[in-house]
Amino acid sequence: MARYLVTGGAGYVGSHTVLALLDRGDEVVVLDDLSKGHRAAVPPAARLVQGRCDDPKRLAEAFALGPFDAVLHFAALSLVGDSMKQPMRYMAENLATTAAVSDAAVNAGCRKFVISSTAALFGFPERIPIDEEQRLGPVSPYGESKLMCERALEWAERIHGLRFATLRYFNAAGADPAGRAGEDHDPESHLIPLAIGAAMGTRPALTVFGTDYETPDGTGIRDYVHVADLADAHLRVLPLLDHRSVRYNLGNGTGYSVRQVIQTVERVSGRAVPHTLGPRRAGDPAVLVASSAKLREETGWSPRFPELEDIVKTAWAWHAAHPSGYGDARAAA
Repeated sequence: MARYLVTGGAGYVGSHTVLALLDRGDEVVVLDDLSKGHRAAVPPAARLVQGRCDDPKRLAEAFALGPFDAVLHFAALSLVGDSMKQPMRYMAENLATTAAVSDAAVNAGCRKFVISSTAALFGFPERIPIDEEQRLGPVSPYGESKLMCERALEWAERIHGLRFATLRYFNAAGADPAGRAGEDHDPESHLIPLAIGAAMGTRPALTVFGTDYETPDGTGIRDYVHVADLADAHLRVLPLLDHRSVRYNLGNGTGYSVRQVIQTVERVSGRAVPHTLGPRRAGDPAVLVASSAKLREETGWSPRFPELEDIVKTAWAWHAAHPSGYGDARAAA
């Protein structure tokens, strides 16, 4: 049995990774200030330390529950649009939390670190799908902040021997197939839950930004990876840290357009998705799809839910059972 510290483990991808660790019999400590995450998303079997990742007292409290075999770091500000309004906050906070957690890990004798990163490191990609060899060139403060975190970890490796894995992906989607966790952001910026909310009547009509892209149906194409598959990928890179640091891009390899997402939500739910057509948003590429060929080859990872319909089914099931998100869980407690 191994023991892991998961920062941001009350958030979306973090909570699903906590479930994956517990399901295989590991022990988990979650460090989360609950500013974006939810207490109800932390399973009872996991120990929760509530506090910021850059708070020395909370870090000390969390690491006192070790020793840990590795740290999985999800805690971060992650909204691209918001980062364009608050660039210094994103770069300062994301780098500060990564530096604080990695430094605490080193001081505690833990030399394995997995960070949830983003394919936004590549900005406007040179080719699709995006592989690890492409030039890094973030076009948002969020992407830049994650690149700064990766560079900081390189120095931690050189100086302290901290081996790290970084997983660069775009759109996490779906929900735990067993219904134990789902997606509940405030504000919500992801297309699938916005479309589901519009269909359920719990959110306003969806706006489709851009219908004149050079894509088969004119709308932008994006990569959607089931959140449980993302969690599995984080677990699969852990053994590699016995020997080396690794960087992987992570995607389904096949993108889906905005119209395809709307049609799939309608098909799964049996309801219309109210939506309006709007102009392109500045800075939105026509197609963003990440490759996972290297990850598949070196870890054996393969998505259990590669089809958009399967992803949407799990998301719809969770939102149908939790129309107010984790607020329903709090009300029932």
